[in-house]
Amino acid sequence: MNKDRLCEDLFKAYFDARKNKRNKIASLHFEKNFETKIFELFEEIVHRRYKPKPSVCFTVEKPVRREIFAADFSDRVVHHFIYNYISPIFEKTFINDTYSCRKGKGVHYGVARLEKFIRSCSENYQKDCYILKLDIKAYFMSMRKDILFRSIENVLKREGNVSFDLDLIVYLIERTIFEKVQENCVMKKYEKLPFGKSLFDVNANCGLPIGNLTSQLFGNVYLNEFDHYIKKDLGIRYYGRYVDDFVIVHRDKEYLRSLIPKIREYLDKNLSLCLHPDKIYLQHFSKGVKYLGFFVKPYRKYILNSTKGNLWKYTHEKNHEERVLNSYLGMFSHGSSYNLLSKFFKQDLII
Repeated sequence: MNKDRLCEDLFKAYFDARKNKRNKIASLHFEKNFETKIFELFEEIVHRRYKPKPSVCFTVEKPVRREIFAADFSDRVVHHFIYNYISPIFEKTFINDTYSCRKGKGVHYGVARLEKFIRSCSENYQKDCYILKLDIKAYFMSMRKDILFRSIENVLKREGNVSFDLDLIVYLIERTIFEKVQENCVMKKYEKLPFGKSLFDVNANCGLPIGNLTSQLFGNVYLNEFDHYIKKDLGIRYYGRYVDDFVIVHRDKEYLRSLIPKIREYLDKNLSLCLHPDKIYLQHFSKGVKYLGFFVKPYRKYILNSTKGNLWKYTHEKNHEERVLNSYLGMFSHGSSYNLLSKFFKQDLII
């Protein structure tokens, strides 16, 4: 690859990484003499000396308690650099109904697709149909790095004629995937999680850090073959997945029940993953289903009570941010929430 092109792409990755984050301390610190830092990063990459810097490890409580590894800003630039090259390639391999970390997709698209599946399968709610919802236990902690890297490498090499230095990008992907972030981090505001929910508990060949752009993309890649198994091998028409949370809609309840052991076996044998035994949901569509922050019922969908509670708590915090409130309002606008929002506005909690 032309070095000038490579350098330009690295600068583009920098501007992508700082987008909507220019007020963050890490971004501001990198922005000082950013050109010099980009050229230093360029030299490290070209001469295969790149090594990820220590991450900051902390825990968050919402939407659920989880462990986050915040990469150094220079590594975030590399993550965007990788993403910009390989995401278009993998986009061509993904099925339509995987929704996470994809342009034009996301939570609301996934919920809308589920509503469409139910309407179509039940012939506009006139006939019986059933919803099977499954979840993978400790997904990001359970992913095997060797399987993931091999999957990515195979797809990129099959692509053949690419416009970038394939060996260089594969090198960066390998350094990113196999980096042991739990051995190279700074702990801040960290509270220990239950066993199995932390990278500090897993095998050295397992687990990706939650919070990185590449981890989001790799989360789609890891289950990509599984998606095709569901759609092509099993012939499932109404199927959708958001990260490790997936739904199947079908007329026959017993048929859906029969899929569970097949799916469990495929995940275990091919991906070393395990279905969460406490998160198997199989019900008639009229009962409704929780999916991606909404409770979906015929003709309507509601915001989950946990999300309502989070909004209520957040509006009472002293230093709440307008962008966060706008995010809540945007989500609520997609559900049957008129009375709820009216209540908040009347109490002058949202301004």
